Amino acid sequence: MKYYLKVLKGMRLKKMKEVINEVHKKCNKSKIGIFLDMINCMIRYGAGYNDYNIFAYYNMNHKQRKTYVSRIKNRKIILYCNDPEYSHIFHNKNEFNKRFKNYLNREFLDLKEIDLEKFKDFMKDKDVIFAKPNVGESGKGIERLDKKDFKNLEEMYNYLTNKEKNFGVIEEQIIQHEILNKLYPLAINSLRIVTVVADDGTPHVAYVTSKSGNLGKYVDNMENDGLVCPVDIETGKITNVAHTSKLIVYDTHPYTKIKFEGYQLPYIKEAVELVKKAALEVPQIRFIGWDVYIGPDGPGIIEGNNWPGYDFWQLPEHTPDKIGLMPFYKKLLPGLKVK
Repeated sequence: MKYYLKVLKGMRLKKMKEVINEVHKKCNKSKIGIFLDMINCMIRYGAGYNDYNIFAYYNMNHKQRKTYVSRIKNRKIILYCNDPEYSHIFHNKNEFNKRFKNYLNREFLDLKEIDLEKFKDFMKDKDVIFAKPNVGESGKGIERLDKKDFKNLEEMYNYLTNKEKNFGVIEEQIIQHEILNKLYPLAINSLRIVTVVADDGTPHVAYVTSKSGNLGKYVDNMENDGLVCPVDIETGKITNVAHTSKLIVYDTHPYTKIKFEGYQLPYIKEAVELVKKAALEVPQIRFIGWDVYIGPDGPGIIEGNNWPGYDFWQLPEHTPDKIGLMPFYKKLLPGLKVK
């Protein structure tokens, strides 16, 4: 109840009004009726006005609505599966890289544990590296550094260890598979794979989605106009259109003009097996959203998120049967108390 009250308190009425107007244009239902239905959906399904809009609750009946993972239901799954005492492993880049070093498929160094000589040794066979803060999101604070832009390695080392830069780790440059490069060449186009370890201790994959950069940008995050589309676990093919965080839908990539549906991605089964194995590394964190890259020789993990999103696989274009992810989670988590 406290969380519901917090959500109600945080509701921005101006934004809610904008969403009501947007929904009205889509379905032509009365605005007061939409408002009342939004309140009903928040109480019955834990769905805020954004959930109501993006999942198209206005086009569903009760039986269909209750199958969708809403904001509040997602929170309940996370609290059921993940012990916050262990969240630091996923929040701190240096801790994460050390814990999952066998899954990264790339070299890295913790800047707090090296000296100039170790750095020089690391750079012997590298021209480009990426420097990352230990704590950050959506690519913020990450810098691509080229050895030729510094007088020598000592100057480069001093730049990296400058406290004002706040870098935590350095990693070798990721080279992505040519098929992903063809899809969008300016960013590492990663997969978002969500795993859940069932109450019986077995790891399962909820879904796989393909993310790609857009508009000439160098990251694939949705916050930076990235595109997301679903991937079939068995075939490795993209199965439907892509969408942005603004719910703009594309059947072909606007930058490369490649058609999404049917596009064959490499090493999907290997990526699935990789994250299922990684999902067992921290037993106290059972619900994880993994970002995975596909290199020329196979997959590697970029990072793991212990507070995974819930919208990727549930948009109307991707759920024509109007069945959300809740039945999947309830089957694996019988101890979860969610209506």
